[in-house]
Amino acid sequence: MRPRLANAALLTALAAMLAACQTPAPATGPNRAALPTMERVALGANACWFKSGDPVFAAYKLAPELNSFSGRPRILLVHKGSPESRPLLVVQAEGSPSRLQAFGPMMQEPVAGRITTDVNRWSGGNKACS
Repeated sequence: MRPRLANAALLTALAAMLAACQTPAPATGPNRAALPTMERVALGANACWFKSGDPVFAAYKLAPELNSFSGRPRILLVHKGSPESRPLLVVQAEGSPSRLQAFGPMMQEPVAGRITTDVNRWSGGNKACS
């Protein structure tokens, strides 16, 4: 009976030592669900397109709609002087991991490539401006 008790104590001690040597799992990056993704995009757009005074976006206003009951949080860009008008850009995410979409008249203009690059960068967790 004593050898079994000693073996159990030895196994417990070994398990404790192994657990102490384990390194934590590396961070997996930002939360990829739709809402956190669009929160990052909205913060990036606000900082880099609007608060920075970027002349490309000077005529527009950011209208975030992150609390969406449809499961598709989104941001809208509208004319600064008429926020009730039809959006010129819609960026939305859906699902987990999120699938991003950007559409509207601005996506047919030369700025579309920049919008795509910026949105992809911010959605991945990079806060840098272009």
